[in-house]
Amino acid sequence: MADLSVNIAGVEFKNPVIPASGVFGYGREYEQLFPLSALGGIATKGTTGQQRLGNPAPRIAETPSGILNSVGLQNPGIDAFLERELPNLLTKDTVILANIAGSTVEECVSVAEKLNDTNVHMIELNISCPNVKQGGAAFGVHCESAEAVTAAVRKTTNKPLIVKLSPNVTSITEIAKAVEFAGADAVSLINTLLGMRINIETKRPILHNNVGGMSGPAIFPLAVRMVWQTSEAISIPIIGIGGISTGADAIEMMMAGASAVQVGATIFTDPYAPIHIIEEMNDWLDMHNISSIKEIIGTVQPW
Repeated sequence: MADLSVNIAGVEFKNPVIPASGVFGYGREYEQLFPLSALGGIATKGTTGQQRLGNPAPRIAETPSGILNSVGLQNPGIDAFLERELPNLLTKDTVILANIAGSTVEECVSVAEKLNDTNVHMIELNISCPNVKQGGAAFGVHCESAEAVTAAVRKTTNKPLIVKLSPNVTSITEIAKAVEFAGADAVSLINTLLGMRINIETKRPILHNNVGGMSGPAIFPLAVRMVWQTSEAISIPIIGIGGISTGADAIEMMMAGASAVQVGATIFTDPYAPIHIIEEMNDWLDMHNISSIKEIIGTVQPW
């Protein structure tokens, strides 16, 4: 058995595989299939200041090699999360990344402040949410707003802070440098890419929200490219996300510069995918006589 442990911002993970926010809920359903302690960590469903019911249905649409979603951050709100979900998660012997979001800087700060008094291991700040005070543009599409919300949350909490980056930008490396400057301890990327499907019989978009976030194997090469570019631009750790379906995908993402990976859409087709990926990574390391997963991080050799 190879050593699969990694360290991100001072937090030890037993392995680098983390179910991504939004696909795993709070782990209760998947716990019926395998022990959550087998995972490196869990990124929780995105949590906001108040309960959100999400967008009207339909809010899922299939695409070639992926899906579109416009769930709309449906969640019970931070108080319900702290009361009902976090205490249970903290008993599972795995790293808990509390994913948070908000429509304003103040909302993000408020949620982070409440989490700071808990035993949650890390906070993952989703900056792909619309900033209602700035005309609805997401925090993560401009360096200034990304830096501002990161700095505000940084002042609020002493928890290790991961900032989740949007790929729907001109230069993801510039955004990454902005949040690093503002005090982020790590970044996770990429979030979903904006996409659209149309029902040609009704001439209406399939999603009620018209557009949604695309995830799945189709975006994997884009995610690998952005992780590699970002790893060349910043010095803080990266968690790679986007279309990872196999252990080989995870190895590739880590060679591009990621210190860990999050697994998303593939869980919908194979709920055991995180476990299979961990096993496949270990088999690959053993096959190549590599004793530690840390030895492959950032080892890609560009032409």
